[in-house]
Amino acid sequence: MAFLKEDKRTHYCTELTESDIGSRVTVNGWCAKQRNLGSLIFIDLRDRSGIIQLAFDENTKQDVFETASTVRTEYVLSASGVVRSRGADVNANRATGRIEIYVDTLKILCTAETTPFEIVDDKNIRGDLRMQYRYLDLRRPSMTENVIMRSKITKLTLDYFHDHGFLYIETPDLIRPTPEGARDYLVPSRVYPGRFYALPQSPQLYKQLLMYAGFDRYIQLARCFRDEDLRADRQPEFTQIDLEMSFSTEDDIMDINEGFLKYLFRQLFGVDLTEKFQRMTWREAMERFGSDKPDLRFGFELCDLTELLRGTAFRVFAGAIGAGGSVRAINVKGGASFTRREIDSLGEFAKSYRAKGLAWAKKANGEVSSSYAKFLTEEENSAIYEKMGFEDGDLILIVADKNAVVFDTLGALRRECAKRLGLLDPKDFKFLWVTEFPLFEYSEEDGRFYAMHHPFTAPMEEDIPLFDTDPGAMRARAYDIVLNGTELGGGSIRISTPEMQSLMFEKLGIGEEEANAKFGFLMEALKYGIPPHGGLAFGFDRLVALLLGYEDIREIIPFPKAQNASEPMSKCPSEADPAALDELGLIIKPQK
Repeated sequence: MAFLKEDKRTHYCTELTESDIGSRVTVNGWCAKQRNLGSLIFIDLRDRSGIIQLAFDENTKQDVFETASTVRTEYVLSASGVVRSRGADVNANRATGRIEIYVDTLKILCTAETTPFEIVDDKNIRGDLRMQYRYLDLRRPSMTENVIMRSKITKLTLDYFHDHGFLYIETPDLIRPTPEGARDYLVPSRVYPGRFYALPQSPQLYKQLLMYAGFDRYIQLARCFRDEDLRADRQPEFTQIDLEMSFSTEDDIMDINEGFLKYLFRQLFGVDLTEKFQRMTWREAMERFGSDKPDLRFGFELCDLTELLRGTAFRVFAGAIGAGGSVRAINVKGGASFTRREIDSLGEFAKSYRAKGLAWAKKANGEVSSSYAKFLTEEENSAIYEKMGFEDGDLILIVADKNAVVFDTLGALRRECAKRLGLLDPKDFKFLWVTEFPLFEYSEEDGRFYAMHHPFTAPMEEDIPLFDTDPGAMRARAYDIVLNGTELGGGSIRISTPEMQSLMFEKLGIGEEEANAKFGFLMEALKYGIPPHGGLAFGFDRLVALLLGYEDIREIIPFPKAQNASEPMSKCPSEADPAALDELGLIIKPQK
Protein backbone atom coordinates (compact mmCIF):
# COMPACT_ATOMS: atom_id res chain seq x y z
CA MET A 1 0.00 0.00 0.00
CA ALA A 2 1.28 3.46 -0.86
CA PHE A 3 2.92 5.48 1.90
CA LEU A 4 1.36 8.96 1.89
CA LYS A 5 2.16 12.23 3.56
CA GLU A 6 -0.53 11.69 6.21
CA ASP A 7 1.05 8.32 7.11
CA LYS A 8 4.35 9.86 8.21
CA ARG A 9 5.21 9.57 11.88
CA THR A 10 4.97 12.49 14.25
CA HIS A 11 6.87 10.65 16.98
CA TYR A 12 9.01 7.58 17.56
CA CYS A 13 7.21 5.15 19.86
CA THR A 14 9.11 5.86 23.07
CA GLU A 15 9.26 9.61 22.52
CA LEU A 16 5.67 9.65 23.78
CA THR A 17 5.14 10.19 27.51
CA GLU A 18 2.29 10.97 29.89
CA SER A 19 2.72 14.64 28.98
CA ASP A 20 1.40 13.72 25.50
CA ILE A 21 -1.93 12.39 26.82
CA GLY A 22 -4.72 13.93 24.75
CA SER A 23 -2.44 14.62 21.76
CA ARG A 24 -3.12 13.22 18.32
CA VAL A 25 -0.07 11.35 16.97
CA THR A 26 1.05 9.07 14.15
CA VAL A 27 3.53 6.23 14.64
CA ASN A 28 5.16 3.84 12.16
CA GLY A 29 6.71 0.47 12.81
CA TRP A 30 6.37 -3.31 13.01
CA CYS A 31 3.80 -5.40 14.87
CA ALA A 32 5.68 -7.09 17.71
CA LYS A 33 2.53 -8.78 19.03
CA GLN A 34 -1.22 -8.77 18.39
CA ARG A 35 -3.76 -9.78 21.06
CA ASN A 36 -7.37 -10.20 19.92
CA LEU A 37 -9.74 -10.43 22.89
CA GLY A 38 -12.94 -10.26 20.84
CA SER A 39 -14.22 -6.80 21.60
CA LEU A 40 -10.69 -5.56 22.34
CA ILE A 41 -7.55 -5.71 20.20
CA PHE A 42 -4.11 -4.67 21.35
CA ILE A 43 -1.07 -4.34 19.09
CA ASP A 44 2.45 -3.80 20.37
CA LEU A 45 4.05 -1.54 17.77
CA ARG A 46 7.86 -1.59 17.61
CA ASP A 47 10.24 0.88 16.00
CA ARG A 48 13.92 1.47 16.65
CA SER A 49 13.18 3.36 19.87
CA GLY A 50 11.06 0.65 21.50
CA ILE A 51 7.41 -0.40 21.83
CA ILE A 52 4.08 1.32 22.44
CA GLN A 53 0.65 -0.29 22.75
CA LEU A 54 -2.08 0.44 20.19
CA ALA A 55 -5.66 -0.04 21.41
CA PHE A 56 -8.89 -0.82 19.53
CA ASP A 57 -12.37 -1.45 21.02
CA GLU A 58 -16.07 -1.63 20.15
CA ASN A 59 -16.14 2.16 19.59
CA THR A 60 -13.37 1.98 16.98
CA LYS A 61 -14.53 2.44 13.38
CA GLN A 62 -15.51 -0.95 11.99
CA ASP A 63 -13.09 -0.90 9.04
CA VAL A 64 -10.20 0.05 11.34
CA PHE A 65 -11.14 -2.66 13.83
CA GLU A 66 -11.34 -5.25 11.04
CA THR A 67 -7.95 -4.17 9.70
CA ALA A 68 -6.46 -4.50 13.21
CA SER A 69 -7.88 -8.03 13.47
CA THR A 70 -5.93 -9.09 10.36
CA VAL A 71 -2.55 -7.79 11.60
CA ARG A 72 0.10 -10.41 12.25
CA THR A 73 3.59 -10.33 13.70
CA GLU A 74 6.09 -8.22 11.70
CA TYR A 75 3.43 -6.52 9.56
CA VAL A 76 4.54 -2.95 8.84
CA LEU A 77 1.98 -0.42 10.08
CA SER A 78 1.12 3.25 10.22
CA ALA A 79 -1.24 4.13 13.05
CA SER A 80 -2.82 7.44 14.03
CA GLY A 81 -4.86 8.23 17.11
CA VAL A 82 -4.94 9.90 20.52
CA VAL A 83 -2.55 9.19 23.38
CA ARG A 84 -4.36 8.11 26.52
CA SER A 85 -3.54 6.67 29.95
CA ARG A 86 -3.58 2.92 30.47
CA GLY A 87 -5.00 3.52 33.95
CA ALA A 88 -4.25 0.66 36.33
CA ASP A 89 -3.01 -1.54 33.46
CA VAL A 90 0.60 -0.40 33.79
CA ASN A 91 3.52 -2.27 32.22
CA ALA A 92 6.43 -1.36 34.50
CA ASN A 93 8.96 -3.05 32.19
CA ARG A 94 8.26 -0.71 29.29
CA ALA A 95 9.17 2.98 28.86
CA THR A 96 5.64 3.64 27.51
CA GLY A 97 3.99 1.33 30.04
CA ARG A 98 1.61 4.01 31.40
CA ILE A 99 0.21 5.14 28.06
CA GLU A 100 -1.25 3.77 24.81
CA ILE A 101 -2.57 5.11 21.53
CA TYR A 102 -6.31 4.78 20.94
CA VAL A 103 -6.20 4.27 17.17
CA ASP A 104 -8.70 5.69 14.69
CA THR A 105 -6.64 5.26 11.51
CA LEU A 106 -4.63 2.13 10.70
CA LYS A 107 -2.84 1.25 7.49
CA ILE A 108 -1.03 -2.01 6.73
CA LEU A 109 1.96 -0.85 4.68
CA CYS A 110 3.40 -4.33 4.18
CA THR A 111 2.51 -7.86 5.23
CA ALA A 112 5.08 -10.42 6.41
CA GLU A 113 5.56 -14.17 6.34
CA THR A 114 6.24 -16.08 9.55
CA THR A 115 9.82 -15.32 10.56
CA PRO A 116 12.39 -18.12 11.15
CA PHE A 117 12.56 -17.10 14.82
CA GLU A 118 10.63 -14.84 17.16
CA ILE A 119 11.81 -11.23 17.21
CA VAL A 120 12.29 -11.20 20.98
CA ASP A 121 15.21 -11.14 23.40
CA ASP A 122 14.23 -13.94 25.76
CA LYS A 123 14.70 -16.79 23.27
CA ASN A 124 17.86 -18.82 22.71
CA ILE A 125 18.23 -18.47 18.94
CA ARG A 126 20.82 -20.52 17.07
CA GLY A 127 23.83 -18.46 16.05
CA ASP A 128 23.75 -19.61 12.42
CA LEU A 129 20.11 -18.51 12.09
CA ARG A 130 20.92 -15.13 13.59
CA MET A 131 23.70 -14.66 11.05
CA GLN A 132 21.64 -15.89 8.08
CA TYR A 133 18.72 -13.58 8.92
CA ARG A 134 20.76 -10.74 10.40
CA TYR A 135 18.24 -8.11 9.26
CA LEU A 136 15.65 -9.85 11.44
CA ASP A 137 18.10 -10.37 14.31
CA LEU A 138 18.76 -6.62 14.30
CA ARG A 139 15.04 -5.99 14.94
CA ARG A 140 15.35 -7.61 18.36
CA PRO A 141 15.31 -4.83 21.00
CA SER A 142 18.72 -5.66 22.47
CA MET A 143 20.40 -5.69 19.06
CA THR A 144 18.66 -2.48 18.01
CA GLU A 145 19.89 -0.86 21.22
CA ASN A 146 23.44 -2.07 20.55
CA VAL A 147 23.49 -0.40 17.14
CA ILE A 148 22.04 2.81 18.58
CA MET A 149 24.62 2.82 21.37
CA ARG A 150 27.40 2.26 18.84
CA SER A 151 26.17 5.30 16.95
CA LYS A 152 26.05 7.33 20.16
CA ILE A 153 29.61 6.32 21.09
CA THR A 154 30.73 7.27 17.57
CA LYS A 155 29.29 10.77 18.00
CA LEU A 156 30.78 11.18 21.47
CA THR A 157 34.17 10.11 20.13
CA LEU A 158 34.14 12.63 17.31
CA ASP A 159 32.81 15.39 19.59
CA TYR A 160 35.57 14.84 22.15
CA PHE A 161 38.46 14.83 19.71
CA HIS A 162 37.02 17.74 17.71
CA ASP A 163 36.82 19.75 20.92
CA HIS A 164 40.50 18.96 21.56
CA GLY A 165 41.72 20.27 18.23
CA PHE A 166 41.78 17.09 16.14
CA LEU A 167 40.99 17.17 12.42
CA TYR A 168 38.94 14.32 10.92
CA ILE A 169 40.89 13.21 7.84
CA GLU A 170 40.18 10.15 5.71
CA THR A 171 42.97 7.95 4.37
CA PRO A 172 42.87 5.61 1.32
CA ASP A 173 41.31 2.15 1.34
CA LEU A 174 43.34 1.04 -1.70
CA ILE A 175 47.00 1.13 -0.75
CA ARG A 176 50.36 -0.47 -1.46
CA PRO A 177 50.80 -3.83 0.31
CA THR A 178 52.96 -3.35 3.42
CA PRO A 179 54.05 -5.91 6.05
CA GLU A 180 52.11 -5.26 9.26
CA GLY A 181 51.91 -8.68 10.88
CA ALA A 182 48.88 -10.23 9.15
CA ARG A 183 48.05 -11.26 5.60
CA ASP A 184 46.76 -8.52 3.33
CA TYR A 185 43.50 -8.61 1.45
CA LEU A 186 44.63 -8.01 -2.13
CA VAL A 187 42.64 -6.16 -4.79
CA PRO A 188 43.69 -6.75 -8.43
CA SER A 189 44.05 -3.71 -10.66
CA ARG A 190 42.31 -3.72 -14.05
CA VAL A 191 44.28 -0.70 -15.24
CA TYR A 192 47.63 -2.25 -14.28
CA PRO A 193 47.36 -5.97 -15.09
CA GLY A 194 49.27 -8.20 -12.70
CA ARG A 195 49.49 -5.50 -10.04
CA PHE A 196 47.53 -5.33 -6.80
CA TYR A 197 46.28 -2.90 -4.22
CA ALA A 198 45.93 -4.00 -0.61
CA LEU A 199 43.17 -3.10 1.81
CA PRO A 200 44.80 -1.33 4.78
CA GLN A 201 45.56 -3.32 7.92
CA SER A 202 45.73 0.14 9.52
CA PRO A 203 46.30 3.71 8.27
CA GLN A 204 49.73 3.72 9.98
CA LEU A 205 51.91 5.18 7.24
CA TYR A 206 49.28 7.64 6.03
CA LYS A 207 48.65 9.10 9.46
CA GLN A 208 52.40 9.55 9.90
CA LEU A 209 52.54 11.30 6.53
CA LEU A 210 49.75 13.61 7.71
CA MET A 211 52.04 14.60 10.58
CA TYR A 212 54.85 15.20 8.06
CA ALA A 213 52.42 17.44 6.16
CA GLY A 214 51.73 19.59 9.22
CA PHE A 215 48.24 18.46 10.30
CA ASP A 216 49.41 18.04 13.85
CA ARG A 217 46.26 16.42 15.30
CA TYR A 218 44.50 13.77 13.22
CA ILE A 219 41.53 11.52 14.05
CA GLN A 220 39.63 8.97 11.96
CA LEU A 221 37.24 6.10 12.51
CA ALA A 222 39.22 3.96 10.13
CA ARG A 223 38.14 0.73 8.49
CA CYS A 224 40.89 -1.89 8.69
CA PHE A 225 41.26 -5.32 7.06
CA ARG A 226 43.34 -8.32 8.14
CA ASP A 227 43.21 -11.79 6.64
CA GLU A 228 43.71 -13.79 9.83
CA ASP A 229 41.98 -16.45 11.89
CA LEU A 230 38.91 -15.19 13.73
CA ARG A 231 37.85 -15.31 17.37
CA ALA A 232 35.29 -13.63 19.62
CA ASP A 233 37.07 -10.24 19.59
CA ARG A 234 38.48 -10.33 16.05
CA GLN A 235 36.95 -9.79 12.60
CA PRO A 236 38.54 -9.63 9.13
CA GLU A 237 37.19 -6.09 8.80
CA PHE A 238 36.99 -3.83 11.81
CA THR A 239 37.00 -0.21 12.93
CA GLN A 240 39.74 1.70 14.74
CA ILE A 241 39.66 5.04 16.49
CA ASP A 242 42.89 6.09 14.85
CA LEU A 243 44.75 9.20 15.98
CA GLU A 244 48.14 10.86 15.71
CA MET A 245 49.71 13.91 17.40
CA SER A 246 52.78 15.97 16.52
CA PHE A 247 55.08 17.65 19.05
CA SER A 248 53.88 15.19 21.66
CA THR A 249 55.33 12.87 24.29
CA GLU A 250 53.97 9.61 25.65
CA ASP A 251 52.40 11.55 28.52
CA ASP A 252 50.57 13.89 26.13
CA ILE A 253 49.07 11.00 24.17
CA MET A 254 48.13 8.99 27.25
CA ASP A 255 46.58 12.04 28.94
CA ILE A 256 44.39 12.96 25.96
CA ASN A 257 43.14 9.38 25.61
CA GLU A 258 42.64 8.92 29.33
CA GLY A 259 40.47 12.04 29.18
CA PHE A 260 38.53 10.51 26.29
CA LEU A 261 37.71 7.33 28.21
CA LYS A 262 36.65 9.31 31.27
CA TYR A 263 34.46 11.48 29.01
CA LEU A 264 32.77 8.34 27.60
CA PHE A 265 32.00 6.97 31.06
CA ARG A 266 30.61 10.30 32.20
CA GLN A 267 28.40 10.74 29.13
CA LEU A 268 27.24 7.13 28.83
CA PHE A 269 26.87 6.03 32.43
CA GLY A 270 27.06 9.20 34.52
CA VAL A 271 30.20 7.78 36.16
CA ASP A 272 33.07 10.11 37.06
CA LEU A 273 36.41 8.30 36.95
CA THR A 274 38.37 10.75 39.05
CA GLU A 275 41.52 8.74 39.73
CA LYS A 276 44.42 8.86 37.32
CA PHE A 277 44.81 5.55 35.48
CA GLN A 278 47.52 3.34 36.90
CA ARG A 279 50.72 2.93 34.87
CA MET A 280 52.98 -0.10 34.82
CA THR A 281 55.94 -1.14 32.70
CA TRP A 282 55.67 -4.22 30.52
CA ARG A 283 58.32 -5.96 32.62
CA GLU A 284 56.42 -5.34 35.87
CA ALA A 285 53.14 -6.50 34.31
CA MET A 286 54.71 -9.76 33.17
CA GLU A 287 56.49 -10.42 36.47
CA ARG A 288 53.41 -9.71 38.60
CA PHE A 289 50.57 -10.93 36.40
CA GLY A 290 52.08 -13.04 33.60
CA SER A 291 50.33 -10.87 31.02
CA ASP A 292 50.88 -7.59 29.18
CA LYS A 293 47.15 -6.90 29.60
CA PRO A 294 46.56 -7.82 33.26
CA ASP A 295 43.17 -7.79 34.94
CA LEU A 296 43.52 -5.78 38.17
CA ARG A 297 40.12 -6.58 39.65
CA PHE A 298 41.61 -9.35 41.81
CA GLY A 299 44.96 -10.51 43.21
CA PHE A 300 46.56 -13.92 42.59
CA GLU A 301 49.86 -12.28 41.61
CA LEU A 302 52.76 -14.39 40.39
CA CYS A 303 55.50 -15.37 42.84
CA ASP A 304 58.95 -16.40 41.57
CA LEU A 305 60.14 -19.56 43.33
CA THR A 306 63.18 -20.11 41.07
CA GLU A 307 65.95 -19.13 43.49
CA LEU A 308 64.22 -20.81 46.39
CA LEU A 309 64.18 -24.11 44.46
CA ARG A 310 67.55 -23.83 42.74
CA GLY A 311 69.36 -27.07 43.56
CA THR A 312 66.17 -29.06 44.22
CA ALA A 313 66.25 -32.78 43.48
CA PHE A 314 62.76 -32.69 41.94
CA ARG A 315 63.48 -33.18 38.25
CA VAL A 316 60.46 -31.22 36.95
CA PHE A 317 61.49 -28.04 38.76
CA ALA A 318 65.23 -28.61 38.37
CA GLY A 319 64.93 -29.24 34.64
CA ALA A 320 63.10 -25.99 34.00
CA ILE A 321 65.61 -23.98 36.04
CA GLY A 322 68.57 -25.70 34.42
CA ALA A 323 67.27 -24.90 30.94
CA GLY A 324 67.14 -21.19 31.79
CA GLY A 325 63.44 -21.15 32.62
CA SER A 326 61.72 -20.50 35.92
CA VAL A 327 59.36 -21.89 38.53
CA ARG A 328 56.54 -19.53 39.43
CA ALA A 329 53.26 -19.83 41.28
CA ILE A 330 50.02 -18.09 42.18
CA ASN A 331 48.06 -18.35 45.43
CA VAL A 332 44.36 -18.58 44.63
CA LYS A 333 42.64 -17.32 47.75
CA GLY A 334 39.46 -19.35 48.20
CA GLY A 335 40.70 -21.90 45.67
CA ALA A 336 40.71 -24.73 48.24
CA SER A 337 36.97 -24.96 47.54
CA PHE A 338 37.78 -26.49 44.14
CA THR A 339 37.23 -30.24 43.93
CA ARG A 340 39.93 -32.59 42.69
CA ARG A 341 38.09 -32.81 39.38
CA GLU A 342 38.07 -29.03 39.08
CA ILE A 343 41.80 -28.86 39.84
CA ASP A 344 42.45 -31.54 37.21
CA SER A 345 40.51 -29.44 34.70
CA LEU A 346 42.79 -26.52 35.55
CA GLY A 347 45.68 -28.81 34.66
CA GLU A 348 44.15 -29.48 31.26
CA PHE A 349 43.56 -25.74 30.87
CA ALA A 350 47.26 -25.13 31.61
CA LYS A 351 48.27 -27.60 28.90
CA SER A 352 46.36 -25.56 26.33
CA TYR A 353 48.96 -22.85 27.00
CA ARG A 354 51.83 -25.30 26.26
CA ALA A 355 52.56 -26.07 29.92
CA LYS A 356 53.72 -29.66 30.42
CA GLY A 357 51.83 -29.92 33.69
CA LEU A 358 50.45 -28.10 36.72
CA ALA A 359 51.65 -28.67 40.29
CA TRP A 360 49.27 -27.77 43.11
CA ALA A 361 48.75 -27.70 46.85
CA LYS A 362 45.66 -26.73 48.81
CA LYS A 363 44.84 -26.25 52.44
CA ALA A 364 41.31 -26.94 53.65
CA ASN A 365 40.25 -27.24 57.30
CA GLY A 366 43.89 -27.32 58.35
CA GLU A 367 44.73 -30.28 56.09
CA VAL A 368 47.23 -29.89 53.22
CA SER A 369 46.97 -31.98 50.05
CA SER A 370 49.42 -31.65 47.21
CA SER A 371 50.48 -33.12 43.87
CA TYR A 372 54.18 -32.36 44.37
CA ALA A 373 54.99 -32.12 48.10
CA LYS A 374 56.31 -35.70 48.35
CA PHE A 375 59.01 -34.89 45.76
CA LEU A 376 60.41 -31.97 47.80
CA THR A 377 62.16 -31.80 51.12
CA GLU A 378 60.30 -30.62 54.18
CA GLU A 379 62.43 -27.45 54.13
CA GLU A 380 61.54 -26.75 50.47
CA ASN A 381 57.83 -27.22 51.09
CA SER A 382 57.94 -24.98 54.16
CA ALA A 383 59.83 -22.31 52.25
CA ILE A 384 57.23 -22.34 49.45
CA TYR A 385 54.33 -22.09 51.90
CA GLU A 386 55.97 -19.21 53.74
CA LYS A 387 56.79 -17.27 50.58
CA MET A 388 53.30 -17.82 49.18
CA GLY A 389 51.54 -16.82 52.41
CA PHE A 390 49.79 -20.20 52.41
CA GLU A 391 46.67 -20.14 54.62
CA ASP A 392 43.55 -22.19 55.15
CA GLY A 393 41.32 -21.96 52.06
CA ASP A 394 44.23 -21.34 49.67
CA LEU A 395 45.20 -23.17 46.48
CA ILE A 396 48.76 -22.86 45.18
CA LEU A 397 49.30 -23.47 41.45
CA ILE A 398 52.88 -23.90 40.18
CA VAL A 399 54.23 -23.96 36.61
CA ALA A 400 57.85 -24.77 35.70
CA ASP A 401 58.97 -24.16 32.11
CA LYS A 402 60.42 -21.55 29.78
CA ASN A 403 59.57 -18.06 30.97
CA ALA A 404 57.24 -17.39 28.04
CA VAL A 405 55.23 -20.55 28.81
CA VAL A 406 55.20 -19.86 32.55
CA PHE A 407 53.93 -16.31 32.07
CA ASP A 408 51.29 -17.27 29.50
CA THR A 409 50.01 -20.17 31.58
CA LEU A 410 49.85 -18.48 34.98
CA GLY A 411 48.50 -15.27 33.44
CA ALA A 412 45.61 -17.25 31.97
CA LEU A 413 45.16 -19.41 35.08
CA ARG A 414 44.78 -16.47 37.44
CA ARG A 415 41.94 -15.11 35.32
CA GLU A 416 40.32 -18.52 34.88
CA CYS A 417 40.35 -19.08 38.64
CA ALA A 418 38.91 -15.62 39.26
CA LYS A 419 36.16 -16.40 36.76
CA ARG A 420 35.31 -19.69 38.49
CA LEU A 421 35.27 -17.96 41.88
CA GLY A 422 32.93 -15.20 40.61
CA LEU A 423 35.45 -12.38 41.11
CA LEU A 424 35.04 -10.71 37.69
CA ASP A 425 32.60 -7.92 38.48
CA PRO A 426 31.64 -6.37 35.10
CA LYS A 427 30.84 -3.06 36.80
CA ASP A 428 34.29 -2.77 38.38
CA PHE A 429 36.39 -0.91 35.80
CA LYS A 430 40.16 -1.12 36.29
CA PHE A 431 42.13 0.82 33.68
CA LEU A 432 45.87 0.43 33.22
CA TRP A 433 48.53 1.89 30.96
CA VAL A 434 51.25 -0.65 30.14
CA THR A 435 54.45 1.05 28.96
CA GLU A 436 58.00 0.33 27.81
CA PHE A 437 57.31 -2.76 25.73
CA PRO A 438 60.28 -4.59 24.22
CA LEU A 439 61.31 -3.01 20.92
CA PHE A 440 62.08 -6.38 19.34
CA GLU A 441 61.07 -9.98 19.77
CA TYR A 442 63.47 -12.68 18.66
CA SER A 443 62.34 -15.67 16.63
CA GLU A 444 64.42 -18.76 17.32
CA GLU A 445 62.78 -20.42 14.34
CA ASP A 446 63.92 -17.69 11.91
CA GLY A 447 67.01 -16.63 13.83
CA ARG A 448 66.12 -12.95 13.50
CA PHE A 449 64.44 -10.04 15.24
CA TYR A 450 60.93 -8.78 14.52
CA ALA A 451 59.38 -5.49 15.59
CA MET A 452 57.10 -6.15 18.57
CA HIS A 453 54.87 -3.17 17.66
CA HIS A 454 55.78 -2.10 14.11
CA PRO A 455 59.00 -1.00 12.36
CA PHE A 456 58.25 2.71 12.84
CA THR A 457 58.28 2.63 16.66
CA ALA A 458 60.98 4.71 18.35
CA PRO A 459 63.29 3.13 20.94
CA MET A 460 63.81 4.59 24.42
CA GLU A 461 66.56 7.21 24.09
CA GLU A 462 68.75 5.59 26.74
CA ASP A 463 68.54 2.22 24.95
CA ILE A 464 69.80 3.39 21.56
CA PRO A 465 73.42 2.28 22.32
CA LEU A 466 72.07 -1.30 22.69
CA PHE A 467 71.36 -1.51 18.95
CA ASP A 468 74.84 -2.95 18.42
CA THR A 469 75.33 -4.84 21.68
CA ASP A 470 71.98 -6.19 22.98
CA PRO A 471 68.98 -5.32 20.77
CA GLY A 472 66.82 -7.87 22.58
CA ALA A 473 67.05 -5.74 25.74
CA MET A 474 65.87 -2.55 24.02
CA ARG A 475 62.62 -0.96 25.12
CA ALA A 476 60.14 0.80 22.86
CA ARG A 477 58.39 4.10 23.45
CA ALA A 478 55.18 2.10 23.17
CA TYR A 479 52.09 1.90 25.39
CA ASP A 480 48.81 -0.01 25.60
CA ILE A 481 45.60 0.93 27.38
CA VAL A 482 44.04 -2.06 29.17
CA LEU A 483 40.65 -2.48 30.84
CA ASN A 484 39.86 -5.54 32.96
CA GLY A 485 42.26 -7.80 31.12
CA THR A 486 41.37 -6.57 27.63
CA GLU A 487 43.63 -4.44 25.47
CA LEU A 488 41.52 -1.50 24.27
CA GLY A 489 44.24 0.10 22.18
CA GLY A 490 47.90 0.76 21.76
CA GLY A 491 50.37 3.11 20.19
CA SER A 492 53.85 4.52 20.27
CA ILE A 493 56.12 7.46 19.62
CA ARG A 494 57.34 7.16 16.02
CA ILE A 495 60.79 7.32 14.48
CA SER A 496 61.25 10.76 12.92
CA THR A 497 64.73 10.68 11.34
CA PRO A 498 65.92 8.78 8.25
CA GLU A 499 69.05 7.60 10.10
CA MET A 500 67.07 5.93 12.89
CA GLN A 501 64.57 4.45 10.45
CA SER A 502 67.38 2.95 8.35
CA LEU A 503 68.97 1.50 11.48
CA MET A 504 65.65 -0.07 12.47
CA PHE A 505 65.19 -1.64 9.04
CA GLU A 506 68.74 -2.97 9.16
CA LYS A 507 68.19 -4.63 12.54
CA LEU A 508 64.97 -6.20 11.21
CA GLY A 509 66.84 -7.69 8.28
CA ILE A 510 65.23 -5.31 5.77
CA GLY A 511 67.95 -4.29 3.36
CA GLU A 512 68.20 -0.93 1.60
CA GLU A 513 66.79 -2.30 -1.65
CA GLU A 514 63.80 -3.93 0.09
CA ALA A 515 63.22 -0.83 2.25
CA ASN A 516 63.15 1.40 -0.83
CA ALA A 517 60.85 -1.01 -2.66
CA LYS A 518 58.34 -1.18 0.19
CA PHE A 519 58.78 2.14 1.99
CA GLY A 520 60.62 4.37 -0.49
CA PHE A 521 57.96 7.09 -0.27
CA LEU A 522 58.30 7.15 3.52
CA MET A 523 62.10 7.28 3.44
CA GLU A 524 61.91 10.09 0.91
CA ALA A 525 59.46 12.01 3.09
CA LEU A 526 61.74 11.68 6.12
CA LYS A 527 64.27 13.93 4.37
CA TYR A 528 62.09 17.02 4.51
CA GLY A 529 61.74 18.09 8.15
CA ILE A 530 59.68 15.71 10.29
CA PRO A 531 58.11 16.76 13.60
CA PRO A 532 58.33 14.46 16.61
CA HIS A 533 55.04 12.59 16.70
CA GLY A 534 53.18 9.61 18.05
CA GLY A 535 49.75 8.13 18.13
CA LEU A 536 47.36 5.47 19.31
CA ALA A 537 44.57 3.33 17.90
CA PHE A 538 41.61 1.96 19.84
CA GLY A 539 39.84 -1.16 18.66
CA PHE A 540 36.46 0.55 18.34
CA ASP A 541 34.40 -2.66 18.11
CA ARG A 542 36.15 -4.09 21.15
CA LEU A 543 35.70 -0.84 23.09
CA VAL A 544 31.96 -0.68 22.35
CA ALA A 545 31.50 -4.36 23.21
CA LEU A 546 33.28 -3.96 26.53
CA LEU A 547 31.32 -0.83 27.44
CA LEU A 548 28.05 -2.66 26.72
CA GLY A 549 29.08 -5.84 28.54
CA TYR A 550 29.72 -8.23 25.62
CA GLU A 551 32.67 -10.56 25.07
CA ASP A 552 31.78 -11.27 21.42
CA ILE A 553 32.20 -8.18 19.22
CA ARG A 554 29.72 -9.60 16.71
CA GLU A 555 26.97 -8.50 19.10
CA ILE A 556 27.73 -4.84 18.38
CA ILE A 557 28.60 -5.07 14.66
CA PRO A 558 25.52 -4.79 12.42
CA PHE A 559 26.75 -7.20 9.73
CA PRO A 560 29.70 -9.24 11.05
CA LYS A 561 31.48 -12.20 9.52
CA ALA A 562 31.07 -15.72 10.90
CA GLN A 563 33.89 -17.72 12.49
CA ASN A 564 35.00 -18.95 9.05
CA ALA A 565 35.19 -15.37 7.66
CA SER A 566 32.04 -15.84 5.56
CA GLU A 567 28.78 -13.91 5.70
CA PRO A 568 25.91 -16.46 5.76
CA MET A 569 23.32 -13.80 4.91
CA SER A 570 24.73 -12.68 1.54
CA LYS A 571 26.74 -15.89 1.01
CA CYS A 572 30.04 -14.07 0.52
CA PRO A 573 32.77 -14.65 -0.44
CA SER A 574 31.43 -15.86 -3.77
CA GLU A 575 32.89 -16.93 -7.08
CA ALA A 576 33.72 -14.16 -9.51
CA ASP A 577 32.19 -13.81 -12.96
CA PRO A 578 34.59 -15.39 -15.51
CA ALA A 579 34.33 -12.24 -17.64
CA ALA A 580 35.52 -10.14 -14.69
CA LEU A 581 38.47 -12.48 -14.15
CA ASP A 582 39.35 -12.24 -17.86
CA GLU A 583 39.27 -8.46 -17.68
CA LEU A 584 41.67 -8.57 -14.72
CA GLY A 585 43.92 -11.13 -16.39
CA LEU A 586 43.42 -13.63 -13.57
CA ILE A 587 43.22 -17.43 -13.65
CA ILE A 588 41.96 -19.31 -10.60
CA LYS A 589 44.30 -22.13 -9.70
CA PRO A 590 42.43 -25.21 -8.39
CA GLN A 591 43.03 -25.83 -4.68
CA LYS A 592 43.63 -29.28 -3.24
